[in-house]
Amino acid sequence: MTWLTSLPAVVLVVGWLVLALLVAAAARVGVRALVPPGERDRVPQIATPLMPTLGASFAIFAALTLASEAGYLRAAEGLVSDEAAAASRLAWAATSPRVHSEPIHTALLDYLRATRAEEWKADAAASGDDPATARTIARLERTVRAEAARPEVGTPTGTELVASMDGVTSSRRARIAAASREVPPLYVVTLVVTGLALIVNSGALVFRSSLRTSLLIVGVASVVGLSLALLFALSAPWNGPLLVSGHPLDAIIGNLSSGFFGPD
Repeated sequence: MTWLTSLPAVVLVVGWLVLALLVAAAARVGVRALVPPGERDRVPQIATPLMPTLGASFAIFAALTLASEAGYLRAAEGLVSDEAAAASRLAWAATSPRVHSEPIHTALLDYLRATRAEEWKADAAASGDDPATARTIARLERTVRAEAARPEVGTPTGTELVASMDGVTSSRRARIAAASREVPPLYVVTLVVTGLALIVNSGALVFRSSLRTSLLIVGVASVVGLSLALLFALSAPWNGPLLVSGHPLDAIIGNLSSGFFGPD
């Protein structure tokens, strides 16, 4: 489903709306073509009682799914903020007395830039195996641990440096784990089938109506189409149209570049 969730928002909205409207039109024409003339009076009798059930089923599935995906997007934003906070702690820890802060700040800046350039892409975001980012974080680890091991630094400061570095790597791992998560395909299939069944049932109700009267089902089709478009837009915060914001990390990059974390 990655190819679908990575489409631009406009393509998702237009695509699902067109599909929903085509299904509505096909349902109206299909009932006329498939139902024998002698049984057409029974179609409204069957379709009408089904509308509340299908409508409630789609509404429940859509509400639960969209609420879950919106919560996941907020959680993803929180993970990025936690990673930025960990990077800030490391940058400040590097300014402790007798610590050579410049190598740490340079390595941290390279890592954050590589993260924003490479790990905000679909494949690298979920796997965490981008070579450029791996090299920069390995260099950052070696730089921090080498500085923490210097006798002049002292145990408390060395411990703070290592703990801050561990916070950066732990936050990155949490972000990568979150980026690899996907909506269960069966859940999506159930929601799509429920929505399309609701549209088909609506089309069956108006198969005898005039074309103008039949336009009433456009509202049902539009709601279903927009709901499905929103679902796919929300379900991929690292490679979809609604990308998780990297602003917290960009702020740390700006602070490191400007010397904000340097000595007074």
